[in-house]
Amino acid sequence: MKINVHKVERVARILVGITLLSLVFIGPKSFWGLIGLVPLATGLIGNCPLYSMLGFSTCPTRNKST
Repeated sequence: MKINVHKVERVARILVGITLLSLVFIGPKSFWGLIGLVPLATGLIGNCPLYSMLGFSTCPTRNKST
């Protein structure tokens, strides 16, 4: 899998995922907090399937001059 998520976005996704996942254990104790697994997983892996389907990437491209 190709990395298509920028480092800053990865950190943001991880923080949002942990925050949402904490709703399962702290606060309203709702299973809706399990939605936090999606941004947490994409942040840890560095690949967003939706970005891949749309051909989108937030990673900077490196130009190699020959």
